[in-house]
Amino acid sequence: MRTVRGWFRETTGGLPATFWYLWAGTLINRLGSFVLIFLAIYLTQERGFSELQAGLVLGLWGVGGAVGTTVGGTLTDRWGRKPTLLTAHVGAASMMLALGFARPLWAVATGALLLGLFAEAARPAFGAMMIDVVPERDRLRAFSLNYWAINLGFASAAVLAGFAAEVDYLLLFVIDAATTLTTALVIFVKVRETRQPSVSVPASVGGATVPRSALRTILTDRIYLGFVALNLLSALVFLQHISMLPIAMGEDGLSTSTYGSVIALNGVLIVVGQLFVPRLIRGRSRSHVLALASVVMGVGFGLTAFAEAAWFYGLTVLIWTLGEMLNSPSNSTLIAELSPAELRGRYQGVFSLSWQVAGAVAPVLGGLVRQEAGNVTLWLGCAVIGAVIAAAHLISGPARERRAVALRPLVVPPVEPATALVPPAPQAAEAAATAPVEPSTTR
Repeated sequence: MRTVRGWFRETTGGLPATFWYLWAGTLINRLGSFVLIFLAIYLTQERGFSELQAGLVLGLWGVGGAVGTTVGGTLTDRWGRKPTLLTAHVGAASMMLALGFARPLWAVATGALLLGLFAEAARPAFGAMMIDVVPERDRLRAFSLNYWAINLGFASAAVLAGFAAEVDYLLLFVIDAATTLTTALVIFVKVRETRQPSVSVPASVGGATVPRSALRTILTDRIYLGFVALNLLSALVFLQHISMLPIAMGEDGLSTSTYGSVIALNGVLIVVGQLFVPRLIRGRSRSHVLALASVVMGVGFGLTAFAEAAWFYGLTVLIWTLGEMLNSPSNSTLIAELSPAELRGRYQGVFSLSWQVAGAVAPVLGGLVRQEAGNVTLWLGCAVIGAVIAAAHLISGPARERRAVALRPLVVPPVEPATALVPPAPQAAEAAATAPVEPSTTR
C-alpha cells in the first residue's frame, strides 16, 4: 500500500492547479466525444451516403481543422489562450448541433467544415497553456496524465455512443455539444490567462539583429518541420481507425455497438497502462522510443488485413494502442522543447496542422486505396509506412535533441553579495603568479 501511495504521489503530485482544471475540462469534453467516432457509420448507414461521400465529409472536417489550427495558433499568441479556448468551444458546440440537424449533403459538408474549424482551433491554445503552467521537469507526467484523461473519456464515450446511436443518432450530437459547453464553463470560471507579453524573434543579418516574422521563423525551421512531417505520416495511418476501420468491420457483419466496444479497448488499455509509461521511458532516447512506437503501430494496423471476427479486430487495436502509448508523451515533450516561448501557440498550431491535413487526406486516401486496391493492400500499406517512419526517427533524432538543448532557457546563477577586497598575503600572491594556467572549460 505504501508503494502504491508513493507511486501515486510521484505521478500526480506537485502539478499546478491550472493544470488540473484543464485536465478536468479535457475529461468532461472527451466523455461526450461521440460524433467523430461514429460519423462514418452515421453518414453511410443512417443517411445513405456512399463511402466516397462519407470520406469527402470527413475530409472537409479535416480541412476545417487545418484552417482552425492555423487561425487558433495565431490567436493564441496574439489574443490570448483563454479567449481562444472559449471562442473555439462555444463555436464547436453550436456547429455540433447544426451538423446533427443538417439533412442535404451540402449542409452536412458545410457543418463538418465549420465544426472542424472551431473544434481544432482549441488545440494550439490548450497545448500552449499546458506548457505555460507546467515546468519542464514535470511535463512528461503532465502530458501523460492529460492523455490518460483523453482516453478515459474516449473509452467511455465509444461504448456509450454505440448504444446511443442505436436509440437515436441525434443524441450523439446533443450530448457532444453539452459536454463541450461544460468544458467552456470550467475554463471560464477556473482558468486564468497564461500568455506572457510577446517578444519579437531576432535574426542575425549581416552582423545586425533584425526581427523575424513568426511565419518565416517556422518555415525556415527545418528540424521542426521534419518532425511535423513524420507526425503527418503517422497520423495518416492512425486515423484509419476512425474512417476505414468501422467500414471494414461493417462489411464483416459486425454491428455499431461491436465497433464501439472494440475501439473502446484503445481507451481502456491507455487508462490502465498510460500512467506507467513515463517511468518506463524516462531516461531513454526519445528517437528510439518514437521509432519503436511507429513499428508497433504499423504492425497493429497491418494485422487488420487478416481480421474478420471481433476478437481479431480487438487484438489489432490492442497492438497499435501500445505504439500510441509510447508515442504520445515523447511527442508532446519534444514539441514543447522545440517551440520558442514567444511563438508557442503558432508552433503548436503547425503541429496540430499535421493532424488536420491527415484528417482531410486519410479518409479520402484510405477510401480510394480500399476501393481500387482492396482492403488487404490498405492495411499492409499502413505497416510499411510505420517502418519508414521508424527509420526516419532514428536518422533525424540527434538533430532534434541538439535543437531542444539549444532552446532551453539558460539558468543564471545567483549573484553573490559583494565583499570587500582583501589583498593576498605575499606567499599567496607569489603562488598565484607562478601557478600554471588552467585550461578554460567555457565553450
